[in-house]
Amino acid sequence: MRSGTRRFGVGGLRRFRLWAVVAVAVVITVVALAWFTPVLSVREVRIEGAHAVPEDKIRELLQIPGQGSILRIDTAAMAARVASIPTVRSARVQRVLPSTVRVRIEERTPVLYYDTPEGAHLLDADGVEYAIEPAPIGVPELLTERPGTADVLTRAAIAVVSVLPPQLTVQVDSVHAETVSDISLTLRDGRTVLWGSSEDGERKSAVVLPLLTRPGSVFDVSSPSLVTVK
Repeated sequence: MRSGTRRFGVGGLRRFRLWAVVAVAVVITVVALAWFTPVLSVREVRIEGAHAVPEDKIRELLQIPGQGSILRIDTAAMAARVASIPTVRSARVQRVLPSTVRVRIEERTPVLYYDTPEGAHLLDADGVEYAIEPAPIGVPELLTERPGTADVLTRAAIAVVSVLPPQLTVQVDSVHAETVSDISLTLRDGRTVLWGSSEDGERKSAVVLPLLTRPGSVFDVSSPSLVTVK
């Protein structure tokens, strides 16, 4: 009995090893096919979030090979190339097996612009100057001595408009930044809001709309605990 059991155990072990070798060979074959042949080639590119950026430009920068496996594409390098477009804030590229590449774009949105002989320079909420083109309707103009990404007053003005309530943002025609503590808003109807510095932005935003319902032309919220109307 012991001898028979031992012989059976050895035979079973051999069969197990044989099937293990076969399984490994199958796995290696499948991986090789997927990695080195066009079996899993890219057949679809899905682009999400691109509105101002032409999709043709994005596809060009992706540089997806016509042949080859989707497993071999460098998604990080693709995302970096797409993110190099000035109007793109961020880009993410993902494989969706078996054959789709998904690209998610976050575009830059202007919050201010400043005018020069070259045209309107658009600034986003990060303070990045990313385009010279006509400003979209509703984007306020920045008026300061040396506007630009590296300018302290420009960044202070961006911090102010970033916390404005939407109901007020649509009314703002221009933002004047004399100093970091002397920022004011000129509304489209000619009224002025004295904002002061970018500090206490949430408190100022909470009091400014009720204040604008009062008669007057100059509304001072620079000290949100003591607002005035003239």
